[in-house]
Amino acid sequence: MSDSQTVSAAVAKLYNTYPFPPEALLDEPPPGYNWRWNWLAAYNFCTSQKPQKQDVRILDAGCGTGVSTEYLVHLNPQATVVGIDLSSGALDIAKERCQRSGATRAEFHHLSLFDAEQLPGEFDLINCVGVLHHTADPIGGIQALAKKLAPGGLMHIFVYGELGRWEIQLMQKAIALLQGNKRGDYRDGVQVGRKIFNSLPENNRLVKYEKQRWSLENHKDEHFADMYVHPQEIDYNIETLFELIDASGLEFIGFSNPSFWNLERLLGKAPELIERAQGLSDRQRYRLIELLDPEVSHYEFFLGRPPLVKADWSDDNALLAAIGELNPCIEGFPSQSFFNYDYQIVKLSVPEFEFMQRCDANSTVAEILSGVELELDGVRRLVQQQLILLTPA
Repeated sequence: MSDSQTVSAAVAKLYNTYPFPPEALLDEPPPGYNWRWNWLAAYNFCTSQKPQKQDVRILDAGCGTGVSTEYLVHLNPQATVVGIDLSSGALDIAKERCQRSGATRAEFHHLSLFDAEQLPGEFDLINCVGVLHHTADPIGGIQALAKKLAPGGLMHIFVYGELGRWEIQLMQKAIALLQGNKRGDYRDGVQVGRKIFNSLPENNRLVKYEKQRWSLENHKDEHFADMYVHPQEIDYNIETLFELIDASGLEFIGFSNPSFWNLERLLGKAPELIERAQGLSDRQRYRLIELLDPEVSHYEFFLGRPPLVKADWSDDNALLAAIGELNPCIEGFPSQSFFNYDYQIVKLSVPEFEFMQRCDANSTVAEILSGVELELDGVRRLVQQQLILLTPA
């Protein structure tokens, strides 16, 4: 076998032993939402406007046990969703999961990322979470997926970051040393890893890091195995991440957690340093931020295939003529205090609340404002906060 085939076989063995993610199967739709898996919310995040169509094709590349696939189906009622994975055991669970919860628009194929070309047609949204960094050739993987992305389509990617996973890397290497010729026996690896953690002093750095960040999920062997005994992992920093992104041939739209990448969050008390940073490129600023806040354990971002038209609501007439509706990924509305798309609490003024109550997907901003005392800049703030979606006239 080639190196790529050897790695794929080892990864498939891990996930056949420990199907991942191990979330329980439900006889109803999963709770809540992940806005990155909602076509309307994700498209709005990337372009500042509602997409023109909702009957889209979505690919869940490396779907595992179907947790993300299930959400993709339920959050996108007009979409067709396809899931692929190299673990037959995980796919069996994914099929049962979607069948039980009524996610009947999902279809599954036993394929790796590199075999995506075997799927017919193109996709408007490709979701690839926690997969590329577990392949022998991430660049080849992202290029294979990029070939399946339709013009104007979006790709949602999640890969590991090296700075925030330093302690994990150390434990991975320690387990491998103690396993010796039993490497590849993933149940043995989990047992060895747990014994190490139970034996180390409580003030040990690896123990403290595990307890602070990962222990709640790692009580399940599936999570522990995925984190500490995975046969293949490539961790990124900003510089190597953009090498991967550039190789895709797609447009980098942005990180899905933009507040983290705001330098003022770290250096706001030193405006002279903020001014110096103005001379840096975007990528240099990203690198500076991760160096100053090295808790980055992953990068989550969107790529797009041109032409991807982005709305500009700086023109008053264009804004007044747009049709407004609520972001589908909010919870607790109608109320002046509710959860936004990112599950952060938002508190509205009375005029903002009244405006949002009138966003019915039929009325223009001008029509809504005729009965609400809110300035156009107030509307722009609601747009910027991803609380409402706008459709251009």
